[in-house]
Amino acid sequence: MSEMDKFVKVGSNNLKPAKGRLLLSEPLMGDFYFGRAVVLLAEHNDEGSFGLVLNKPVVHKFNSIVKDFPDFDGQLYVGGPVETNSLFFVHSIGDYIEGSIEIGSGIYWGGDIEVIKEMILLKSITPNDIRFSIGYSGWSPDQLQEELKRNSWVVSTGLNKDILKIDPKNMWKQLLAPLGDKYSYWPNFPSDPGLN
Repeated sequence: MSEMDKFVKVGSNNLKPAKGRLLLSEPLMGDFYFGRAVVLLAEHNDEGSFGLVLNKPVVHKFNSIVKDFPDFDGQLYVGGPVETNSLFFVHSIGDYIEGSIEIGSGIYWGGDIEVIKEMILLKSITPNDIRFSIGYSGWSPDQLQEELKRNSWVVSTGLNKDILKIDPKNMWKQLLAPLGDKYSYWPNFPSDPGLN
């Protein structure tokens, strides 16, 4: 297999979903939650899949929605359509937060929220270190596989510790770029084909 074949294979639907991999939605998916979405899979097993959309910021300020929390200058995101009244978070400071679970590439899921609140008060955590979401994305067993067969998603191994620093407006396009020519035309599709 040539280097180019390996490179393109990373972006093909032949790559299986797994914990720590990213799902990039196909360009014409018109769903509010998943249109041009980047989903970080925090778990994928026989019981189903669980992840957070990383690039759908909420319009309102963090503290206007999340109450009883220290002032935080970061953005709040829509993580998915499930449990939208609950707060979830991924971060890059797992060594400092008890109970964190590494997803991969220096990105962690969850942990002790009281430690996070203290770190925010002490200004020892920045919006580039953590991403808070309301709601999560979930799939029952085999549901995600069926969506992959319909080419709703492409699976990517593009996760790295700097993903939380990527501008959400450009994240989907930026993560498609390394997937090769097969996906180079995706960003050129209008987000609403009816307006074309």
